[in-house]
Amino acid sequence: MNDKTFDPTTWTDAYRDTFATVNKAQEQAFKALERFARFQYAVAGDYLDASIAHAQAALAVKTPGELLAKQTEVGTRLGEKLRSRVQEFATLATEVQGSMTSFATEAAQRATATAKKAA
Repeated sequence: MNDKTFDPTTWTDAYRDTFATVNKAQEQAFKALERFARFQYAVAGDYLDASIAHAQAALAVKTPGELLAKQTEVGTRLGEKLRSRVQEFATLATEVQGSMTSFATEAAQRATATAKKAA
């Protein structure tokens, strides 16, 4: 007959090791989601600023030529902002992809180590 006593510490350690990968994946995903949300908020702010500038230009000009010049200026500024946002997005996507790749590599190494330990 086996007289092994129940050790809750061993059970919680096994549980923690098993779900550590899932927990880390969730943390990484939420961080990435937050960064993308903040990025989208910044882009929406750029469009709002451009819209306000268009409205102010429409109210402040006296001739159609001035209006066209102001709208061209506002459009150019918006284009420059969006160009920098595209570069920011590319950097953001690269960083998220790198963190997810390192996470996947770590998870694979952890699974291999667990399999070797079990064998």
